[in-house]
Amino acid sequence: MLSFDKIKNVYFIGIGGIGMSALARYFLSENYKVAGYDKVPSVITDALASEGAQLFFDTDVLEIPNEFLDKNTSLVVYTPAIPMSNELLAYFSSKGYKLIKRAEALGMITRKLKSLCVAGTHGKSTTSSMLAHILNQSSHKCNAFLGAIATNFDSNLLLNSFAEYTVVEADEFDRSFLQLTPFCSIITSADPDHLDIYGSAEKFEEGFKQYAMKIDPSGFAVVKEGLELKTLAKQITYAIDSDTADCSIVSLGSEEGISFCDCNIMGAFWPKVYLGLPGIHNAENALACIALLNALGVPENEIRSGLKSFSGLKRRFETIISNEKITFIDDYAHHPTEIDALISSLRMLYPGKKITGVFQPHLFSRTKDFSNQFSKSLSALDSLILLPIYPAREAPILGVSSELLLEGVSIKDKQLLSKEGLLHYLKDFNNAVLVTIGAGDIDRLVQPIKEILTLNLDL
Repeated sequence: MLSFDKIKNVYFIGIGGIGMSALARYFLSENYKVAGYDKVPSVITDALASEGAQLFFDTDVLEIPNEFLDKNTSLVVYTPAIPMSNELLAYFSSKGYKLIKRAEALGMITRKLKSLCVAGTHGKSTTSSMLAHILNQSSHKCNAFLGAIATNFDSNLLLNSFAEYTVVEADEFDRSFLQLTPFCSIITSADPDHLDIYGSAEKFEEGFKQYAMKIDPSGFAVVKEGLELKTLAKQITYAIDSDTADCSIVSLGSEEGISFCDCNIMGAFWPKVYLGLPGIHNAENALACIALLNALGVPENEIRSGLKSFSGLKRRFETIISNEKITFIDDYAHHPTEIDALISSLRMLYPGKKITGVFQPHLFSRTKDFSNQFSKSLSALDSLILLPIYPAREAPILGVSSELLLEGVSIKDKQLLSKEGLLHYLKDFNNAVLVTIGAGDIDRLVQPIKEILTLNLDL
């Protein structure tokens, strides 16, 4: 089995990815030399460079630093989002370097730690970051490898050398979560996704069944009620407004703009648990964290304090502008179920206001597999602007396009625009709620949109 004993240098292919960058930061903190390639610069790559990583945006193998050419002391980590045709990946593979996927590296790092993993098609980034923040604010502390930038500590990596627990976001893509060894796990959902990898909804579900069986028998499995998953660990179910779940939210409310919920936790009533984030889905994520931390013996007052001070994630219902005329929110939602939850929360927070959504579909295969569901979800908006599909790792699929989604959307106020066309269109935008939605490169439009909308406010 590969170990890190003789490794001194780690080269990342796709270093700018959210999961890859957390690993890169970990190796930097352990005094390894770190370098890597990504397609384009970003806020993440800028941060990595400032932390000591060597960054490259060209696949020319001649740019690989000399010390990383030593096969005996160098490890190459790649993300499956990078195609095998990538020149760097092909070079390292053909030359016999130690070459592993991101998930295997994460599994090796966390194998000897008490890992609290969070899995699920939806909500795992928010839930894992919330869990990490509560523990970090508590007397326990924790380490964390996250799939998003947590606002509270402005990072996707948290290191506390003496902490007992390590929070890990367990990604189902490419069956990555099967590389992990969870002591405990939250499982938020198992709606089919990544069918380009799994092949069918049945095989996707089987992946989650295999993951659930990996949870340590001496730990806990906190599972959304209704998920039929067998596990050797003690199972704790959670749900909103349920008489049968072990943990349930009885009611939701707000007080001076701060959301709270009343909960039943393993037979005990917890009144007025204040939440740092609004929305039903965030309350449900909080409930999952309460259920696990309560089972682990974290004091109630520490759980309450951490939940109240949690300020969310970058690109998860992130408010960019908020005033009487314009509200601009950016969100990572890229699955119909996530879009449903997003629009539902917007309706709750901004009743009576016109909601305009800008959606960039992510992957041709996902668009094909869920085209009808996407169209139905997007029809809940008042106005829709579709951008072309972000292909990521994929080649185009004949007949699959944003036009396909647009045809199925039932609202009249809908259009397909390029990125440039969107920025031009928004020069006249005012008196409404705007939300950008998607997991591609739509985030790079956030700052230009913010500047345009800010200018509109001054006119």
